[in-house]
Order: sequence, then C-alpha cells, then structure tokens
Amino acid sequence: MKRPNTHILTVIGCGDAFSSGGSAQTCFHVESPEGTFLIDCGAGTLAGLKKYNLDVTDIDTIIISHFHGDHYGGLSYLLLDAAIKKRKERLTIVSPPGAKEKIRRLIELLYPGSKVLDKLNLLFVSYEHEVEITLSYLTVLPIPVAHKPESQPHGVRIRTAQKTIGYSGDTGWTDQLMKIAAGSDLFICECCFYATKVDGHLNYLQLSEHIARFETKHILLTHFDEEMLEHMDKVEPAHAYDGLRLML
Repeated sequence: MKRPNTHILTVIGCGDAFSSGGSAQTCFHVESPEGTFLIDCGAGTLAGLKKYNLDVTDIDTIIISHFHGDHYGGLSYLLLDAAIKKRKERLTIVSPPGAKEKIRRLIELLYPGSKVLDKLNLLFVSYEHEVEITLSYLTVLPIPVAHKPESQPHGVRIRTAQKTIGYSGDTGWTDQLMKIAAGSDLFICECCFYATKVDGHLNYLQLSEHIARFETKHILLTHFDEEMLEHMDKVEPAHAYDGLRLML
C-alpha cells in the first residue's frame, strides 16, 4: 500500500447509540504516513469501511475509548471478517483493561463456537491511568473522563508523525477535556445534545461556554442525538457527518 504523505481522517460514523438521523455509530479511520488506525469501532464499522472503499486489511491498530457497544461492538464483526479472510498481520487493540475477555464473550454470543480470537494475531494493550502507551508509530495517552464508570470511560491523545489528535470519548463536562485538547491539530469532541442536560454527555450550550479555552487548531463535534441534529444550523464549530474526509 502506498502511504499518504499527510494524515487523512474519514468519519465512518458519528451517531449516538441510537444512530440518530441515520448516522452510523462512532468510528474514525485515520491513514497516517506510517500506518492506519481506527478510533472507536461502533457496530456499523465494517459496513462503513466497505462503503467508503477503505481496505480493512490496512488497519493495524484500533483504539477504544470505553466499553459501550456503540464504541466497541463493531470489533466482533471486524474480527470475524479478519478470521474468515485468514489475516496474518498483527492487529493491536488499545483499550481500557479487560478488552480481550469482553470481546471473546461478545463473539461467542453472536457466533457460538467460532473461536475467532484464537485464529488471529492480536495484541491487546491496556490503559493505565494517564500513562502514555508507545507503539510502533504512534503513542496513546489515555485520560479518564466523566461517563458511566462501569464502561471505563477515557478520552485519548494520539500522536503520530508529528500530528496530535485529541478525542473526548463520551463524557460530561470535565476539565480533563482541556488536557485532551491541548496543543492538538484536531480535537474531536462529543456533543450529544443541544440544550438537554444528561449526566455523562455534553450539550452544545454548555460546551460553547468553554470552546474558546480549548488549545487546538481545529474542533470537530460528534455523537449527535436528534435534538442536536435539529439545531445544527445554530452550531458554529465544524461538525462530523458520515463520510467526511479531513486532511490534517
């Protein structure tokens, strides 16, 4: 594969857990000069990759923010596809602790007896509290955020080829977001609602009070419910949509 000389981010999905507005669940595909990775892997990820003609076999790393199905449920289908196609190349999965067993149980429920994980060359790397993880061509700094504690919620700072991407994951307001965004080339921030207040999620009216404080070159809002979609004409920062491609 010929690598791009810059970073190309494709939004595979930017919807909430309910695929509001017909948007696919969360996934961002990033081609860098040195490798290709996913940020989150919602249930429709495999279909989305194929829809946008992105080669699944090029993906070498998948970064999971937290264990809610609309952020990691697509791993079951992506890994099944890799096993059927007899993928030999290593695939690294970076996530909160416990991913291997959670994914094994999930695949067993969906495809009993398939033993998908035993057929693949997988490396599982777990987050430690704000400890930077160094991989072959990128680093991942996990930063805890304010979402359902049982899901082990994290935002992440990803550095590769002199570019930094910050991603909030799912979260209510927390000053940790300032740390995730600081000095980034792109900060992808959830903004589920426009005005409705829900624990563990941001709304635009609340977020807009802080946007000027984020030290980032570009902000991209994501993870929209129906209310947010209905008020998009009032939203100033750039917002994600399925199929959007950005050069970093």
